[in-house]
Amino acid sequence: MLDVLETLALAAGKEILAVYNAGPNVTIKNDASPVTEADERAEVIILEGLAKAFPDIPVVAEESVAAGRVPDVEGRSFFLVDPLDGTKEFINKRDDFTVNIALIEDGVPVAGIVYAPAKGVAWTGGNGRIEKFLVDQDFAVTSRTEIGCRTPSGDLTAVASRSHNSPETEAFLKDNGITSTKSVGSSLKFCLVAEGEADVYPRFGRTMEWDTAAGDAVLRAAGGMTVDLDGNPFRYGKTKQAHDADFANGHFIAWGKRG
Repeated sequence: MLDVLETLALAAGKEILAVYNAGPNVTIKNDASPVTEADERAEVIILEGLAKAFPDIPVVAEESVAAGRVPDVEGRSFFLVDPLDGTKEFINKRDDFTVNIALIEDGVPVAGIVYAPAKGVAWTGGNGRIEKFLVDQDFAVTSRTEIGCRTPSGDLTAVASRSHNSPETEAFLKDNGITSTKSVGSSLKFCLVAEGEADVYPRFGRTMEWDTAAGDAVLRAAGGMTVDLDGNPFRYGKTKQAHDADFANGHFIAWGKRG
């Protein structure tokens, strides 16, 4: 499973970087968020690859959902795909954008990959495997390192969104006595917690499931957990929500090891 996800993420990342280096054409979707041809071309690669390798598993992908193509996933395992998480970072020529692919079973992200093509680094988790690997300019893997969440030994370090900070986040940091923070974009925040560079990622703002599932899969494989504000494990496949759209997330806290 992870080998297939890795191959598809690397292929999508190669396509994304081609657009990145040439300069993307940007359009605005109905929800006022930007999209580029890199998002669309990467999603085609991933969807075609998943359909070939796992024809019986439906895929919920960001650009397909925006176009009205939404499979019925109720009671089923399914993939969540964000072909280019951090489109604003991509457009502004910052390198904190990622390719996200995750498998969901019974509402739980059980396998996933987060690949940051401009950084040449990726994280995978699931099926008893959790690692960070480096990718060279020819999109070949040059090294692999097993990772895991660290056990807190004193003051906690939080990782926060570069562009979505909020009063609720500041209150959480104060309430938990957290004075050290790191800022990074996209789903890389989950990965910093998963590899022991930070202890917690609080998010008090709207996200979609395809934004978080792959990073959450990596975090859980590394020994962490993402929970809602009541402390319950975060769930995926949220449809028919009275208060929000299908696959929309509520607020969450992504923790590393809790001691």
